[in-house]
Amino acid sequence: MRLATLFFLFGVILFQQCAELPGRHWLFAAVLLPLVKWWLPVRLPMAILAGFLWAFLHAAWMLSGTLPGHLEGVDIEVEGVIASLVEEDFRRTRFEFNLDSLTHQQRVFSTSRRVLLSWYGETPALSVGDRWRLTVRLKQPHGFMNPGGFDYEKWLFQQRINATGYVRTKAAQTFLASEWQSHPVDRLRQHLRQLMDDPPGNHPYTGLVTALAIGDRNGIPNDQWEVMTRTGTSHLMAISGLHIGLVAGIAFFLGRHIWSLLGRAPLLVPAPRAAAVIALLAACAYAALAGFSIPTQRALIMIAVVMAALLLQRQVNPSQGLGLALGGVLLLDPMAVVTAGFWLSFAAVAVILYGLGGRLHRKGGWRQWGRVQWVVSLGLLPLLAFSFQQAPLLSPLANLIAVPWVSFTVVPLTLLGIAGLLLYPPLGSWLLLQAANLLGWLWPVLQRLAEVEFAQWQLNTEPPLWILLAAVAGTLWMLAPRGVQARWVGAGWLLPLVLTAPERPQPGEAWFTLLDVGQGLAAVVQTRNHTLVYDTGPKFSDHFDTGQAVIVPFLRREGVANLDMLIVGHGDSDHIGGADSLLRRYPARRLLTTVPEKLPGDAELCRQGQTWSWDGVRFSILHPAPGSTTEGNNASCVLKVETAAATLLLTGDIERQAERQLASRTSSRLAATIMVAPHHGSKTSSSLQFIDTVNPDYVLFPVGYRNRFHHPHPTIVERYLAKGVQMLNSARHGAIRFKMGKTKLSEPESYRTLAQRYWNNR
Repeated sequence: MRLATLFFLFGVILFQQCAELPGRHWLFAAVLLPLVKWWLPVRLPMAILAGFLWAFLHAAWMLSGTLPGHLEGVDIEVEGVIASLVEEDFRRTRFEFNLDSLTHQQRVFSTSRRVLLSWYGETPALSVGDRWRLTVRLKQPHGFMNPGGFDYEKWLFQQRINATGYVRTKAAQTFLASEWQSHPVDRLRQHLRQLMDDPPGNHPYTGLVTALAIGDRNGIPNDQWEVMTRTGTSHLMAISGLHIGLVAGIAFFLGRHIWSLLGRAPLLVPAPRAAAVIALLAACAYAALAGFSIPTQRALIMIAVVMAALLLQRQVNPSQGLGLALGGVLLLDPMAVVTAGFWLSFAAVAVILYGLGGRLHRKGGWRQWGRVQWVVSLGLLPLLAFSFQQAPLLSPLANLIAVPWVSFTVVPLTLLGIAGLLLYPPLGSWLLLQAANLLGWLWPVLQRLAEVEFAQWQLNTEPPLWILLAAVAGTLWMLAPRGVQARWVGAGWLLPLVLTAPERPQPGEAWFTLLDVGQGLAAVVQTRNHTLVYDTGPKFSDHFDTGQAVIVPFLRREGVANLDMLIVGHGDSDHIGGADSLLRRYPARRLLTTVPEKLPGDAELCRQGQTWSWDGVRFSILHPAPGSTTEGNNASCVLKVETAAATLLLTGDIERQAERQLASRTSSRLAATIMVAPHHGSKTSSSLQFIDTVNPDYVLFPVGYRNRFHHPHPTIVERYLAKGVQMLNSARHGAIRFKMGKTKLSEPESYRTLAQRYWNNR
C-alpha cells in the first residue's frame, strides 16, 4: 500500500510537469483504467498511470471554468455571492465572488465560476455571504512570470479562481440579500475579525494573533515576516498543522478524561473512541477557522487517519499512517505536489519518524525536544534550499524556544479568547490582548536571533535536481542511528549544495534580462563580476511592490551577492516603486537618477557623457544632456550597453521631444541591436526618425496584460513591423533574456515559454 501510494505520487508529479493539457484521448484511458485493473493483476506501474490520470481529470475539471476570451475587458453584469473574507487597503477592497449568472449583450448564462474582484474607491458595506448584482470587467488569470518569482497564475489555479477583474464603479451595483446560510464558516470568521478590531487592534502583534485565531495573515507587517523567515518560525504564526495537532491532542486527552467520569457512558462507548471523535471534531473546528486552507487540509487528513485507526481499533504504524495521509491529500488535491508546503509538511513528519525511530536509548525532556528540532532543521535543509535558495541556520534554537511558548501559552489563550468573543466580548478581547502580550515577550528573542549575521544561509544559485537528491541522501545518512558507521560522510553529500557556483557571463559578455513587472519597467544587466539594475517597477501597496516580489528573488536566483549600480530613469511610480525594497536587500554601491531627492543615500544625477567599463563591457549614458532642465518622461536616463557582438539601448519613458534631441546630438551612437521601446510603446514615442536612427533588430515592450493604456499602441506596432523589427512584450513572453556575447547574440529566451505549465496556458 505504501509503495503503491508513492508510485501514485510519482504519476501525479509527472502530470504536473505538462506544459499543456494532454489530449482528450487520455479521458478514454481514465474510463478504461478500472477495467484494466480488474483484468490484470494490480501492479505498481498501474499506480503511476492512475496518479497521472487522476491529476489529469482534476485539471480538466478546473480548466473547464476558464473565462472565454471574448468576455475579457468588456462590461458584464454578474450575480452571485461574496465567498471570502473581504480584504481592504487604502486603494481597494478585494474579495472572491461565486457567480451564479452572467449577462452579456442581453444574453444570460448560468455559471459556477469563481472570480477575484477588486472594488476601487469608496465601497458599501461588504460581507461574506452577501448576494450582489454587479457590473464588472474580467480577464483570464494572469501574473508576472520571472525566474525565482512567485507564480500567481498557479496560485489562482490552486484556489479555483477562474478569472480576476474589478467592479465598474460608474455602473449601478445592487445589493440583493444577506444569506446567513451561505458560507457560514467564513461569516463566523468575519464576525470574529470584526470583534478583534477593538482593544488588541492597535497592539503591534495583533496581526499575529489574528493569524493564529482565524488564519488571516493580511495584518502581519513585512518586518515581522522578515524576522520569522530568518528564524524559521513562520509556521508558528498561523493555523498550521502543528497547532491543529496540538488542539486535537488536548481535545483527545481532555475528552477521554471527562468521558470516563460520565457514569455508564464508557460502557456504551469506550473512552478512547469517544475521545477520538472529540479530537477530530476539535481539529475540524480549528481548521475551519483557517477557512480550510490547503495546509490545514493536509493536517486534518493526517489527524483523521490516526483517529480512524483508534475508532476502528486497527494497529497503524506511523509509516502506514503517513502513507494513508499522503494518499488522502493526493486524492483531495493533486495540485498540492507543486507547492513547497506539501513537501515540507510531509518531509517534516517523515524525517522525525526516521531520525527518532529505531533508537535503543531515548533521551527525555528538553534533550529529546532539542533533538527533534535538530532533526527537523537538518532534514528539511535540502528542501528549503531547493525551494527558496535559502535556509534559516538558527531555526533549531529559535524553534526550541518559540514552539513550546507559542503552542502552550499563546495558542490556548487565543482559543479561549475566540470563545470569549462569542460569549462575552470584553473577556475575549482581554484574553486576546494577553496573547498578544505573550508574543511581545517572545519577539525580542526572535529579533535578536534574526539580527545575527549568519542567521540565514543564502545559496549561490538555484540548485538542480541532482544536487537536491544528493543532499537528501546526505542528510538521511547523517541522521541514521548511531550504529551506522561513518555518518559524518553524509556531510560530503551536502557539499554540492554549498559549492555549486552560479553560471555567469564570460569576460566581454553581458546578459540582459527585461523583467515582467506588468505596466512598468525593471531590467537587469549582468557582466562577469558586476550587476546593474535599471528601474524597479511599480509599487501596488505597502505590502507589495515589484522590488521585493520580482527583482530581489531574481537576483537571489542568479546568485547576485552585491548590486553595483541602480539606475532609476525618472520618478514615475511604475519605474521607482520597488526601489526602497530593493535597496533594503541590495544596497547599491552607486545610484544614478534624474530624481535624487526621491532616493536614499548619495544619488548622482544621470547625465550624458558618463561612461564606465565592467569586465570588457562598455556602459554609456546618452541622455539627458548636462545642464538640461527637461522634466518628466523626457528627462529619463538613456543607457547604452555595448559588447563586441551586440548593443543594447534602454530608453526609459522618453517621448518624441527627447528622441529628436538624441537623434540630433548622438545619432552616430544610437544604433543598437536590442532596444527597450520608449515609453512602453505609447503613441507619443517611437517616432520614425528615432526608429531609423536606432535601427534595432529587436524591440521589447515592457507592458501589463490588457493594460488600460493599450500599450503598445497599434500604430507603433505597425511602425516597427514595417521596419522588419522583431517585437517581444513582457505580458506575452514574461521575462525576456538576451546573452550578448563576444562573437554573437543569442536568440531571445522567454521565461513564460521555458517555465510554462498547463495552468499558464489557458
